[in-house]
Amino acid sequence: MENNAQQDAMLTDEELLAQLDEQHRIRIEKLNELKASGKNPYETTKFDVTHKAEEIRENFDALENSDVTIAGRITSWRDMGKANFIDIRDGSGRMQVYVRIDDVGEEAFKEFKKWDLGDIVGITGFVFRTRRGEISVHAKSIKLLSKSLLPLPEKWHGLKDKEERYRKRYLDLIANPEIKDTFVKRSMIIREIRSFLDSKGYIEVDTPVLHTLEIGAAARPFVTHHNALDIDMYLRIETELYLKRLIVGGFDRVYEVGRIFRNEGMDSTHNPEFTSIEMYQAYTDYYGMMDLIEELYRTVAIKVCGTDTVMYQGKEIAIGKPWERMTMIDAVKKYAGADYNEWADDAAARAVAKEKHVEIKDNATKGDVLIALFEEFVEGELIQPTIIYDYPVENSPLAKRKPSDPAFTERFEYFINACEFGNAFSELNDPIDQRERFAKQVEEKRKQGANAEIDEDFITALEYGLPPTGGLGMGLDRFVMLLTDSASIRDVLLFPTMKPEK
Repeated sequence: MENNAQQDAMLTDEELLAQLDEQHRIRIEKLNELKASGKNPYETTKFDVTHKAEEIRENFDALENSDVTIAGRITSWRDMGKANFIDIRDGSGRMQVYVRIDDVGEEAFKEFKKWDLGDIVGITGFVFRTRRGEISVHAKSIKLLSKSLLPLPEKWHGLKDKEERYRKRYLDLIANPEIKDTFVKRSMIIREIRSFLDSKGYIEVDTPVLHTLEIGAAARPFVTHHNALDIDMYLRIETELYLKRLIVGGFDRVYEVGRIFRNEGMDSTHNPEFTSIEMYQAYTDYYGMMDLIEELYRTVAIKVCGTDTVMYQGKEIAIGKPWERMTMIDAVKKYAGADYNEWADDAAARAVAKEKHVEIKDNATKGDVLIALFEEFVEGELIQPTIIYDYPVENSPLAKRKPSDPAFTERFEYFINACEFGNAFSELNDPIDQRERFAKQVEEKRKQGANAEIDEDFITALEYGLPPTGGLGMGLDRFVMLLTDSASIRDVLLFPTMKPEK
């Protein structure tokens, strides 16, 4: 590749142009002509826009015959000789522009006729309605603000390949402007979540993205290296432990909208980097967090969608109705026909798993089997919003044990359309119990080859005293998928992780 670069550097401008495809070559030649005549379009640093396309459309009665200045990208062109119609698209939508030689002048019109689809232009003119009734701008002056050197994808036969659309999101937004609606709605969702939590007395905070420890959580981290300190560091896989430190320090209600990084696989609901919202509230428990998340979902859905019943992939999801709540034991009994309370010991539980053809480890406990049966038989049945609570201690290292049954924890997850959307606890605040659970978790991770360690500073924080606390983490991207009827997480991420092109 280095040799190729050296060879390219030795080519003349004419030889380089000859290697380009015709459209690209012609546009570069046009640019060179503009620069040679002292009209470099890239020199424009500012253009004062007075109105957006949508604003003109919505206020036509007040703006008719008034002068406006607009700017945008040329997306279509109808050439009728000395009078042309072009469509330009700005951030709000499309506006038709009428350009006539008598109005803009012969020299300007001659230059205008050399422009291309995709060029970014500025127009000053007056608002009018055409004979066919279309609201338009009649140009009095025109200016080329930026030259497009590559042709746009053709509307109906161009950018259709999903992978290419994700990889070149800028082209996706140009060719399929309706895609922008999803990301506008995403922004609204984040704003309304913040507004809701702020109204409840929560304080938004920021915690570190780079950690010095690979903690014992199940997810695998991305590893980097800090040159000045000469130590490996880890991109965070959660924000939980730092947020709970703040509860120890005296913040009663905190939340963070944070980017999370997990070195794992990708599918329709997983991306290596994603956005999580975690919230912690002192002096409440997991029941308080159940009420909070139900209210948050209803409030945001109504604010953003105008309804708390939404269509998702052909299914009507009733966010506004009271969510069903079941213990994991009851859910497994209902959908798998297996009753945890009838298992005398771990061996009896493993026998049930074998009978149900569910794969488990040879040393699986009753709790492990319950979780495996839940994943196999229950998750796929949870279409309407459902809270599953009271999880075995085996897979809940940060949740408080149930006083009535220490084999279980005060933990819940909520599911919609057979997918987990969030996870919550009555937070474990016993430092001795926490250390023991961390130690088991670290041991398991090290068996898998990880360099996991106990977060001793977090244990120290607990030793100073964490009040009774409820905590919840929700996946923002999955919530956006739900409210925008998007089938894949990559549809709600502007720049999803993609394998590099060769």
